[in-house]
Amino acid sequence: MTDFIKTSASRSLENAVQDHFIPAEAPWSGIVRKGQTIRIEDSYGQQAIDTLFYRADDFAERYSNQDTMRAQGGAYIGTGTKIISNEGNVMLVMTADSCGRHDTSAGACSCESNTVRFGHGTKYLHACRDNFVIEVTKHGMSKRDIVPNINFFMNVPIKPNGEMTIVDGISAPGDYVELVAEMDVLCVISNCPQINNPCNGFDPTPIRVLIWDGED
Repeated sequence: MTDFIKTSASRSLENAVQDHFIPAEAPWSGIVRKGQTIRIEDSYGQQAIDTLFYRADDFAERYSNQDTMRAQGGAYIGTGTKIISNEGNVMLVMTADSCGRHDTSAGACSCESNTVRFGHGTKYLHACRDNFVIEVTKHGMSKRDIVPNINFFMNVPIKPNGEMTIVDGISAPGDYVELVAEMDVLCVISNCPQINNPCNGFDPTPIRVLIWDGED
């Protein structure tokens, strides 16, 4: 807790080099340079924020949920977690977490999965995979480059038998995570538009992303 307070207190909103308000259900992407800190804020609470990372100078190197879970020996992302790439390199390190529950197993919602889970009437509802496609194409990638992602603030308990269920989120308004980049990375976010399960409290809301330069 001491490390969290020290890290958070050192951040001044006025000193942020980037400050983005992302509307409900919308995507966003941006570069985080080595040494910079990115804060992803759940501004209104109970909002899942689907997130991917790519090496900025080689998008073929990207976030690997399998390597990240294996390296830390746990199924969830939290303070101290090293975000590992498919090449085995550390991309970022989580240095602050005011919520304490972040999934990296349940993946992103899609029109196809919505149809299977919730019926054909949901087929044309907007989904995270659509958001990811919109953003990665801006950087010359395609849907083939979308990999299993992190779901910040999404509450997905895992039972001893391996079963997973998406349940009500525990994040409060203003909860956030901070990650320090260990290499230049492209961050791609889908502010999850899902309204058919409780990952967003059935009411998607805006979020905020801030970036600070590293300390000299």
